[in-house]
Amino acid sequence: MRSRTTSSQAASAPGARKKIAIVTTVWKYLSHAQHMGDRFLVGYPHEGSWRKPPIDVVALYIDQKPKDDQSAERAKSFGFKVYPTIAEAVRVGGDKLAVDGVLVIGEHGDYPRNDKGQILYPRYDFFRQIVDVYEADGRVAPIFNDKHLSYSFEKAKTMVSLARRLGFPFLAGSSLPVTWRRPSVDLPKGAEVEDALMIGVGGSDPMDFHALEAMQCVLERRKGGETGVKRVQLIEGDAVWRAADQGRWSRKLLEAALSRSDSLKGLTVEDGRTQNLAEGNEIKRIVANPAAYFIDYADGVKATLLMLDGALADYNLAVKVKGRPEILSTQFLLPPNPNVAYSACLMNHVSTMFETGRADYPVERTMLVSGILESCLESKLKGHAPLDTPHLAVHYQPPKESVFERS
Repeated sequence: MRSRTTSSQAASAPGARKKIAIVTTVWKYLSHAQHMGDRFLVGYPHEGSWRKPPIDVVALYIDQKPKDDQSAERAKSFGFKVYPTIAEAVRVGGDKLAVDGVLVIGEHGDYPRNDKGQILYPRYDFFRQIVDVYEADGRVAPIFNDKHLSYSFEKAKTMVSLARRLGFPFLAGSSLPVTWRRPSVDLPKGAEVEDALMIGVGGSDPMDFHALEAMQCVLERRKGGETGVKRVQLIEGDAVWRAADQGRWSRKLLEAALSRSDSLKGLTVEDGRTQNLAEGNEIKRIVANPAAYFIDYADGVKATLLMLDGALADYNLAVKVKGRPEILSTQFLLPPNPNVAYSACLMNHVSTMFETGRADYPVERTMLVSGILESCLESKLKGHAPLDTPHLAVHYQPPKESVFERS
């Protein structure tokens, strides 16, 4: 392969405005492409001011166009072109890579599911087509991949390997690791974790990924950094409550996590009374189909994700830290539609990568969580059996300082 040039040499002269292409499944109202693409087209609020990144969207590839498609309107309004192939988009109609970054958004649209229930979004296929251009043209540029890298851990691992081999910055994941926290707390770097419990809501596999990655961005800061996951299990229904009675997960941690929620249901909604959903049977009444994801890390740390549809409408974490009497707990704040300000937090980090050529946090986090989720869904498919996961021996170090919003 011919020698590669840097991303800044690929399209724009030093000091010039950066150019990016967007590669997405659909662009419609409230889709991820609309939330994220619009941040680069019109800007976003950041730390008390309006930020318009010095970046121009110059090309778009869109895989599907539903009746409520917005891509044609955005292209006309903001002066970029929609191309029929990914290669043409990242070359901006020419014969060489002509952008300084690529925003890959493989979320929403009409795609099939596999036997695990995962939506087969073509994120890996999009990525490979971009990388094919990099290899053919001898040039590279940073890539951001929205949410999980792939429904397949093997494909996710290949994506990270290709980015490392070709030497381009690669960032991925959801908004929860970078949104605001209430309160604004973090696990001290190098702390010893005794137990952890995350609670969230929503269907699989879109929403459990959010919850798992939010938990991971905190737990990766524990003593020794991340060394991978050795076993997982996903259980559902009454087995979740029995697991608590057997000591498999902590009601004390559930109480701490629920205490951070702004959206508790049950009697609070029905007649206004306050209540502790971690005690008694009320939570069993309002959560029709609970799910528990058990994560056994290679270093001995155990963590649990409880998906509790019907009990709340937000995402909260509780961690028992060795030597700390009080439980560390926080909410990952998700401001409501239609603005979803948390996507601005994420796109600010993506903009930084496109501008500087450096990713603010490791893509290995998203790779590991992609594999955790796939294996948990495999556990469900196999009768909720525990599964050993030697393939998830993923090692990485977290950033020195966490990058969630504090202002």
